[in-house]
Amino acid sequence: MRKENPEAVSTFPEDLRYTKDHEWVRLDGGVYTVGITSHATEQLGDVTYVEMPEVGAEFGVGDEVGTVESVKAASDVYAPVGGQVTEVNGELEDAPERVNESPFEAGWFFKLDASALADFDALMNAGAYETFVQGLDH
Repeated sequence: MRKENPEAVSTFPEDLRYTKDHEWVRLDGGVYTVGITSHATEQLGDVTYVEMPEVGAEFGVGDEVGTVESVKAASDVYAPVGGQVTEVNGELEDAPERVNESPFEAGWFFKLDASALADFDALMNAGAYETFVQGLDH
């Protein structure tokens, strides 16, 4: 008898950290890249618009930084870590569907300076986030 459930393979990249609001964060050198998870895109449906923060803006953990709109709903995006915005994904302005097509790669929203490592360490890893999402479905 197999003990593993083949459907239990994580659909969330192991190198990211996650929030209960369904944002993800990747630490790459001195930069945090932020986006929303595939679970969030499934709940939203087809993304039609992404409002992003201004480069240079500073945010604390949990601050509202933008909005993502879809055919189903609009949802706020929150800063999962504190920091100053260093870059935004300008491609989403003309191609918001990238969020649905590639939420963990081409569909990233913005980047922050990686000065708040304790914020990053406090976020859920892929396994904890997957357990959290599974709990929402019940």
